[in-house]
Amino acid sequence: MKKVNLTINGEKIQVPENYTIIEAAKEMGINIPALCYDPDLDKVGACRICVVKVEGARNLVASCTTPVAEGMVVTTEDEDLVETRREILRLLLDNHPNDCLSCEKAGECKLQEYAYKYDVKFMEHDGARRNGKIDTSNPYIYRDDSKCILCGKCVRTCGEVAERRVLSFGERGFNTHIVADYDNALAESSCVSCARCVTVCPVGALMDKRAIGKVRSWEAEKQEVKCTVCEYGCDFELLKKNNKVISVRAKKPGEGRPLCLKGRIAVDLMYNEEAEIPFVKKDDGFVESTWEEALGLDKIISKLQK
Repeated sequence: MKKVNLTINGEKIQVPENYTIIEAAKEMGINIPALCYDPDLDKVGACRICVVKVEGARNLVASCTTPVAEGMVVTTEDEDLVETRREILRLLLDNHPNDCLSCEKAGECKLQEYAYKYDVKFMEHDGARRNGKIDTSNPYIYRDDSKCILCGKCVRTCGEVAERRVLSFGERGFNTHIVADYDNALAESSCVSCARCVTVCPVGALMDKRAIGKVRSWEAEKQEVKCTVCEYGCDFELLKKNNKVISVRAKKPGEGRPLCLKGRIAVDLMYNEEAEIPFVKKDDGFVESTWEEALGLDKIISKLQK
């Protein structure tokens, strides 16, 4: 593939012509902050945290959607860019719950990470806030709309699997929010609890419900394992405390790997001595089940017993 030469922060680099600025910067070890960007998903340039200066451009450009060009000169951080990012973070925090001390995402939250990096704090105000409901209807996914920053990563990753596409944007303007089907609760929607959305959420809007309250992110010992339920071999993470597995959560799906609830349950049963009782979906709701039924083994086991 043809390569182009450009300059980033005063240093020259040569990269493939299909790269974006954020990808070229990463080749140099420069991590441009981003909330909506994911190299495995469509690039939308929604959050604007990743804006940079390009010599000759009239305005700041989103580094995640702007392709590199021959001779391009880029600045990834200076006083103007820092102030722009701080203003974006202020707007996000003005509509975000001030519960970082108790939030389950603390230590892994991108919004928290960037607010700390750019010294942006919560402010008390009388302005309007988006109404954010908490959805606990699904036994596997905890959803808190009040923490959603509308990055759209959950919508895009859900849409990667053609037969799913459960999540989308609902309403407009200030009232925009993420909806499941026709704005149903997750348990009532066509969601299959695969957890793709949970793995890409940069904040605490979507969480693995069965991992909540088990261990803080900085305390957990983490071990990656592969699911063996099917040929995809999706990646999961064991969360350990005192060398004991206390929870299991899915890792971001690799290319062509869909993630599924059966895999999540199987990995939990295999490694977690205190795995919680599984639930299966029936008649637009979840009911307590047996491991045999949840894993689709009931008929096989019945036949073996005979």
